[in-house]
Amino acid sequence: MIGYLRGRVRFLAPESVLLDVGGVGYEVICSGAAFARLSGVKKDEEGEVYTYLQVSEQGIALYGFADLKEKELFLRLISVQGVGAKLAIAALSTLRPADLTEAIYTADVKRLTSVKGLGKKTAERIVLELHGKISADELLGGDGTEARITAAAPKAQEDEDAVAALMNLGFTRQESTRAVERAKAAGAVTVEEVIAAALRGM
Repeated sequence: MIGYLRGRVRFLAPESVLLDVGGVGYEVICSGAAFARLSGVKKDEEGEVYTYLQVSEQGIALYGFADLKEKELFLRLISVQGVGAKLAIAALSTLRPADLTEAIYTADVKRLTSVKGLGKKTAERIVLELHGKISADELLGGDGTEARITAAAPKAQEDEDAVAALMNLGFTRQESTRAVERAKAAGAVTVEEVIAAALRGM
């Protein structure tokens, strides 16, 4: 298994890089973050990627990632039925890892379907299978990326009850979660206070 490569950048295309490692050229299909990092490397200077080697009936392919956390997210995605390596790398190229993590955690199917080739049913399956595997630490930036999370999901059961109540009124989980966090920050304490304040802020 090839899990990491460091070598001279011979050629860089929008979706791949050719790395010269000890005289052997490895063509690596890159995520958006990996490509962005390698874009700052001049030709024949050294670059690095964490990799995943896929062996299938279609052949052998190397996929590259900016860091181990991004690679881990990729592995989680391809563990979902109907999500292949190409679709997973497309997701990581369309959405930043932090945004993709947030979309899964908040069950934002609409954002997931912004990925070309990712339909609603597959997006719902991703949320169903991976939602419980995404931790609050990852939402807050523990995935090694510059997380752009405006509100972490509520931890207390009372907060979750408030989120559920707002969702029953027709708001999305993401809207409800953020509204509850704003209400708590404004001083609301009980479930009733949180819901009332959240509705005022909607």
